[in-house]
Amino acid sequence: MPEEIFVSTDIEADGPIPGPHSMLSLASVAMRADKIVVDEFSVNLKPLPGAAPHPRTMLWWEGHKAALAKARENPEDPAAAIPRYAQWVSKLPGRVVMVGQPAAFDFMWVYWYLQRFTGGSVFGHSALDIKSYAMAMLKRPYRDCVLDALPEEWRDDLPYTHVALDDAREQGAMFCNMLRRNDALGS
Repeated sequence: MPEEIFVSTDIEADGPIPGPHSMLSLASVAMRADKIVVDEFSVNLKPLPGAAPHPRTMLWWEGHKAALAKARENPEDPAAAIPRYAQWVSKLPGRVVMVGQPAAFDFMWVYWYLQRFTGGSVFGHSALDIKSYAMAMLKRPYRDCVLDALPEEWRDDLPYTHVALDDAREQGAMFCNMLRRNDALGS
């Protein structure tokens, strides 16, 4: 059976849902369970026609101006960028598993954009949520498994900046550390 490739994915957006609002940036880091990076993909996207930023989201971005500026550098048309992303995922060596934190948010955006611009999803209908995995490992309530409350040994010295590629790298490394720790507990 082919090896699973964990595609740690992070998006940045200008609103809470796709369609009325736009994905600003998309980044994925494809990793093996041993934390070896197979490849990376990152793109900033132009807004969807007819979409508009949500005032509450833009208020949040006021506190993260440098990250928003990075998300607006050299934006590409999603009609060209998203098919290129789907092709990139399809060429990864192994069975792809999208990983996110929170996966429900990031997957919603990726799935919607894939459906709109490619007519399908290279990830099927599922993604692995790091927070849910942490909940199971720690045997703690879901809401208590926020990023800052997770064990320090799960974290690498990688930045978490709200720049999609930085965050995809950080959460991907953390997930692989969690996998390793979970394997050690099961031994």
